[in-house]
Amino acid sequence: MTLTHDFEEVKLVYHNKVRAKDRPKIRCPRDAADILYQHWDKGQLNLAEASKLLLLDNQMRLMSIANLSFGGMTQTLVDPRMVFSLALVRKSHRLILGHNHPSGTLSPSRLDIQLTKNLQKLGKMLHVDLEDHLIITEEGYYSIISECGGTYTHGP
Repeated sequence: MTLTHDFEEVKLVYHNKVRAKDRPKIRCPRDAADILYQHWDKGQLNLAEASKLLLLDNQMRLMSIANLSFGGMTQTLVDPRMVFSLALVRKSHRLILGHNHPSGTLSPSRLDIQLTKNLQKLGKMLHVDLEDHLIITEEGYYSIISECGGTYTHGP
């Protein structure tokens, strides 16, 4: 069989820009929320929902931050395929999802809780743990998984 078209070659390439020992370690929801706040456009926080993904190594050190989506005033789409595509390409072991609520409410919606459960289930299958899902507002944050407290148990 002869192919008459050229096809794209798929190749995984990975380059570290920051050495592991120089990456910030995330020990608790407050650490993750602080990093998310630092990387959020403050002019957008109360405008529309958006989501970001913190990609972590197996020691809970931050490897990368990804902008996942930018939506409307009451929701944004988080595509699990995109979440885990990013995690697998980045060789991430753990994830923390964050999204904002422009309304200022820190309570998770039914959809927020369902998304968290779905990502946890998919993550188990792929050996990429969803450590947390944070809701971010101008007034504070809420940890859906650790319920506003505690420390993360993974990593040394």
